[in-house]
Amino acid sequence: MSETTFPPLPMRRTALLDPPAEFTPLREQGRISRIALWGGNTPWLVTRHEDARAVLADARFRAENRREGFPGLQPTPPPPTPGQLFAMDAPEHTRLRRMLIPDFTFRRAEELRPSIQQLTDRLIDDLVAKGPDADLVEQFTLPLPLLVICELLGVPYADREFIHRHAAAFATVTDGPEAMRAGWGALFGYLMELLAAKTADPGDDLLSRLTAERVATGEATAPEAAGLAVMLLIAGHETTASMLSLGVVTLLSHPAQLAELQADPELVPGAVEELLRYLTVVHVGMRRIATQDVEIGGVTVRAGEGVVVALQAANRDPSVFTDPDTFDITRETQHHLTFSHGLHNCLGQSLARAELQIALPTLFRRLPGLRLTAPAEVNAHEGRAVHGVRTLPVTW
Repeated sequence: MSETTFPPLPMRRTALLDPPAEFTPLREQGRISRIALWGGNTPWLVTRHEDARAVLADARFRAENRREGFPGLQPTPPPPTPGQLFAMDAPEHTRLRRMLIPDFTFRRAEELRPSIQQLTDRLIDDLVAKGPDADLVEQFTLPLPLLVICELLGVPYADREFIHRHAAAFATVTDGPEAMRAGWGALFGYLMELLAAKTADPGDDLLSRLTAERVATGEATAPEAAGLAVMLLIAGHETTASMLSLGVVTLLSHPAQLAELQADPELVPGAVEELLRYLTVVHVGMRRIATQDVEIGGVTVRAGEGVVVALQAANRDPSVFTDPDTFDITRETQHHLTFSHGLHNCLGQSLARAELQIALPTLFRRLPGLRLTAPAEVNAHEGRAVHGVRTLPVTW
């Protein structure tokens, strides 16, 4: 494909469990390609694993989304919003991220496993009591990660409908910038009020620690703390909920591997990594802008040009993963990029892994006859930043 041919983005996934088909020929050409966004914006698209790692690890590619030429999700730059780590660069990114690290270490995720197991069992108890038919999204795959992140943050789960409605609005990329801003703004105002309440009556939760240890000491402002909380609340349940739903579909679609997994619990960690690689639910890519001329894969990206890193394409790169379009729970997947790479690697990846490693085996152990009742109704969300399904009708 020549440099002057600009396929459009976003590309639709025509198969529920696979990336857009257009990524394959773009990756096979062996170099980065121009793509078309709104208003004549033509950033570079990165589809090869090696090139993706190079961009994500290079500080000359910046994440600050208000720079002119940034390949954003909308034609107009978003308003300045405190606490959005995914749209910040060092040193501010480093300063704020450091405040959250103690609550998102591997050790902390391991400490939370008993609580995650209890929440998982409680939700499955409710499923069994109401069953045998259910929408697994409504009754399990969405509530579980939302419960986990609410408990960690100190956010009332009773407000879940409000939270999910506005989180979904922020994550919908086709409704225009006003809808995204309204979703973020509603959650930001809610978290500002909750932080004020935690200041007066602290608990044993992340929001209380932010107010007492960071805001009160002047290390962070209240808006920065609220912005961080919004980011954690959205990212902490949307992506894991989608992974749980699509993970169920994938395992049910590969019954021999599901049986192998059920027979050998030691396969669970590797199976989760393969699900993360195979599904790669972040749909809109990692977006950057070059601040200097940089050569990527033999092509010079000029200063001021945008770059979109297609993680789902990089995770299907045959130069790194043998037969990458095949799901294989015994595969070596340590180099997948689902949690990104470099400075902006996912802060909550240890927590997400713990949830997936607990929830999926528990669900299939407790409901061994689990199956889809209407496979034709399992359709992907359209226009969402995170790939997932609207409903998941099952029985057992």
